[in-house]
Amino acid sequence: MSAEATNPEAHPEARPELRRRGRSRIDLRRLGRAALLGPTSRDRLPDAIGHVAEAHRAHHPDADMSILRRAYLLAESSHRGQMRKSGEPYITHPLAVTLILAELGAETTTLTASLLHDTVEDTDVTLDQVRAEFGDEVCFIVDGVTKVEKIDYGAAAEPETFRKMLVATGNDVRVMSIKLADRLHNMRTLGVMRPDKQARIAKVTRDVLIPLAERLGVQALKTELEDLVFAILHPEEYEGTRALIAAHAGERDPLPAIADSVRTVLREAGISAEVQVRPRHFVSVHRIARSRGELRGSDFGRILVLVGENADCYGVLGELHTCFTPVVSEFKDFIATPKFNLYQSLHTAVATPEGYVAEVIVRTWQMHRVAEAGVVALGNPYATATPDPAADPDEERVDPTRPGWLSRLLDWQQSAPDPDTFWTVLRAELAQDREITVFRADGGTLGLPAGASCIDAAYAQHGEAAHGCIGARVNGRLASLSSPLSDGDTVQLLLAQDASSGPAAEWLDHARTPAARIAISSWLETHPDRAMATTSAARAPLSVVGARGGGANAVADLPDATVRLAGCCTPVPPDDVAGFLVRGGAVTVHRVHCAAVAQMRAVGRTSVAVHWRATADCRVTLLAESFGRPHLLADLTEAIAHEGVEVVSATVEPPVEGRVRHTYTLQLPDAAGLPALMRAMRDVPGVYDVSRA
Repeated sequence: MSAEATNPEAHPEARPELRRRGRSRIDLRRLGRAALLGPTSRDRLPDAIGHVAEAHRAHHPDADMSILRRAYLLAESSHRGQMRKSGEPYITHPLAVTLILAELGAETTTLTASLLHDTVEDTDVTLDQVRAEFGDEVCFIVDGVTKVEKIDYGAAAEPETFRKMLVATGNDVRVMSIKLADRLHNMRTLGVMRPDKQARIAKVTRDVLIPLAERLGVQALKTELEDLVFAILHPEEYEGTRALIAAHAGERDPLPAIADSVRTVLREAGISAEVQVRPRHFVSVHRIARSRGELRGSDFGRILVLVGENADCYGVLGELHTCFTPVVSEFKDFIATPKFNLYQSLHTAVATPEGYVAEVIVRTWQMHRVAEAGVVALGNPYATATPDPAADPDEERVDPTRPGWLSRLLDWQQSAPDPDTFWTVLRAELAQDREITVFRADGGTLGLPAGASCIDAAYAQHGEAAHGCIGARVNGRLASLSSPLSDGDTVQLLLAQDASSGPAAEWLDHARTPAARIAISSWLETHPDRAMATTSAARAPLSVVGARGGGANAVADLPDATVRLAGCCTPVPPDDVAGFLVRGGAVTVHRVHCAAVAQMRAVGRTSVAVHWRATADCRVTLLAESFGRPHLLADLTEAIAHEGVEVVSATVEPPVEGRVRHTYTLQLPDAAGLPALMRAMRDVPGVYDVSRA
């Protein structure tokens, strides 16, 4: 494995078996013709899987090896006579894949399935035989990693194989663990293939399998896959990076001396820790070189500090920041806030008196195991589950380790029957490298990719019912559906009561998740007329003028004066009002608390006493603010008419970020009905506020 992905020394408490037996680490790349060793007696493991057994016992000293022996014998006999393109017996491939997983600490069921992972695909062994011999779990995993028949799917075989594998991974994450180890060994031996085929396989590895390894937290596999892909797809940059590392190897490396200083500091502080220098892998060095330019000696690796307890991590951090100069911008706490792939560590950087800056990672031994092996370190997710005798054996199994991103992927893939769409969207989904968590109004949570909007949250929570979403409240405040969400936000989604409501085409500009984009696109394709009408209606300003009613029912104590109700505050009975004489001899009537009243008095306008007539009718201007949706104007007009109110005029402004403002001038038969009218308008789906102008 790469220098970044391997642990050169085993901790005496974490892996006592290695210390006791003094076992040296195995170079996985050298596993070749182990299957050609001589015959073995029936009472012991075949010599060909001796390395596998030794690595497995290091993590699971009490494991039953008899099942591995039976799995190897079936795999070896079924693959006998088959050769790899490299000229080696085919059995060396499942052996190498199994050894990779054994080194990561996989449990016996995973290793058994790994030995058999190609038997159903490439030999006469059937799934029924595997089930009869090794049980349902091994059979399920083997079936999950078995490719679909190309003769049945043609060019769609590869995307459909990945779809099948991901669905199986949703039920058992061990399926993808085997696939990742399988691809790693294939990438190691890719040199025997044509350059064009190497490039094709490397691109799929880069776009799909490396992101999956990252999400499942299997850094030990991810980093080596990155280096192998880098060498194939970018040979010139790879050679340049290799030359940089080779030149550094001949220079004085400051990291061992810094590591010694860290050991001394922690020893004097009474903190028990192991301090290691971790060389960066090729891709990591390449990224650092591109971001920093000329590299210094301390840039070629990092210092790893391993401790026993979580509290010790923060103790180490305190000592480092006390005894060295911390680089504050480099500090990250992934213990308090773990990454979505289970990763936990403290990251910091310190400057030494000599001017070197060293990056330091602090974690416990358990965190280290999970950081290296990810879901492989979780073992059998069903080991502690109590079987339900009443459960349907054909029902989908729920993996307690299934991460949120995988659940989202499994949801949207059901809506993407087209293999090309699935393949394109899968790559785009996996390109999202960060995840946020938002809280629902009912107390639940939603896991979304970084940059997701309220639209994405709507489809994540409500599925196709989100077609009728008309707005949202984010952290208690009204927000448009296009509003991006941040980690920790609380979102309340507002749905229309009208079942015929549908999304606008503009929603696609703000949807980030495949589930939302696929659902919106499908609706627009099946409602082309509605989609066009929604778009055009949302952009066109609308003004409606009705027949004007009677004059204002305010009376001024000034003979023959024309009385006007001020448009700024639209007073109605029984408001307290004040009148002012304006140009042309007219009297303008304002509510006494209107801001214009103070301005009138300040400029010396003549005050005129006004009062209301005995008649109860009045004219008022109301502002209705709403989220845009089809038929909203018609629904509001119907609600107004139902209250027996006459519409004098109505204006609808163009939408801004999905929100629309309606201005209505209304003639009420009785001013006392104004509160009920405003309530009726607020009850119209999509309307979130009604106020007097």
